[in-house]
Amino acid sequence: MKYRKDRYGNEISQLGYGCMRFTRKGTQIDHEKAEKEVLYAIEHGINYFDTAYAYPGNEECLGRILAENNVRDKVNIATKLPQYLMKSMKAIDKTFAEELSRLRTDHIDYYLMHMFTDYSEWERLKSYGIEEWIANHKADGSIRQIGFSYHGDTDMFLKILNAYDWDFCQVQYNYLDENSQAGRRGVEAAAEKGIPVIIMEPLRGGKLVNLPVRARRELRESGTGYSAAELGLRWLWDQEGVTCVLSGMNSLEMVEENIRIASDADPGAFTEKEFALVESVRNIIKEKEKVGCTGCRYCMPCPCGVDIPGTFHYYNLMYIEGKKTGVRFEYARNVGMQKDAGFASKCIGCGKCEQHCPQHIRIREMLKKADRDLRPLTYRVGIGIARKLMSR
Repeated sequence: MKYRKDRYGNEISQLGYGCMRFTRKGTQIDHEKAEKEVLYAIEHGINYFDTAYAYPGNEECLGRILAENNVRDKVNIATKLPQYLMKSMKAIDKTFAEELSRLRTDHIDYYLMHMFTDYSEWERLKSYGIEEWIANHKADGSIRQIGFSYHGDTDMFLKILNAYDWDFCQVQYNYLDENSQAGRRGVEAAAEKGIPVIIMEPLRGGKLVNLPVRARRELRESGTGYSAAELGLRWLWDQEGVTCVLSGMNSLEMVEENIRIASDADPGAFTEKEFALVESVRNIIKEKEKVGCTGCRYCMPCPCGVDIPGTFHYYNLMYIEGKKTGVRFEYARNVGMQKDAGFASKCIGCGKCEQHCPQHIRIREMLKKADRDLRPLTYRVGIGIARKLMSR
């Protein structure tokens, strides 16, 4: 296993274990199977294990495995406060105590504010006194490092990144999401500040493993010998700003393969041929896209607050990956849960965006089509209810 340094010089395995996808038998986690996979991972050098309060049974399973096998001191636990559910400091205290109990530990190595989408969420936590709370828990050692996980656009990510002295952050990032969510710009901004970046969804939940036929042939004929998963993982580990890549491993074979790749991946090792291969595979994947938006953001900021590149990104993904893959939910969460949701319905047709678009996209026309597809009636109703609940 190879390691990269956190903000304080501690070594983190560049492959992290995303526990969210532990195998289940019905509604229960298959503890025996998860235990074998986790212990194999620890034995082979993985020392970063990511879970969350909101993953059913997850913290309990990880805590039991570590305690019963006496390996707690060999690993770093990362878990998350469901900040979107917190209405008071009393609730935060109760949740944190419950997490320590579930994980059978007296401290969390890497503690995250879970799933920020908007700066207003951090402001709300600050109004409760979260900064003093963090300071007290870091002082008594029950929290070693503090960070946040993020879903939203790049500009909001940068605002949150600069709002506090964070120890680390966690973002969704892969070669298909290079210019969406926090994106390359966000990853590099964090690295410039010396803030470690933990990567989630490195293969878009398996979408970058199940490639189109032409892309698989391109990969097979490239001479690299890489699998689809290996190409995506190596693209990430090639970047200096990436500290740890989480993989939701749920088979021993997957753990073995990812450890093999992680043990042989270094920053700056990608060749021009490999970059060209990623570009070719990405272009094949994107052949089904509806809008030729490159995410350059020359159309932004929209005077009415529409997230134009974000809307087109998810509109394209829905046709690349299929309407039943959860892209609508992802769009609703990442764009719709911001304080000022950037939905296309806010467009007044002023046309300023089209004056700056290098691709000469008929933005106003395409926004209407995107909004119809991304937010059918059931989603509009659901998003409205969710926004009311979140604002209470």
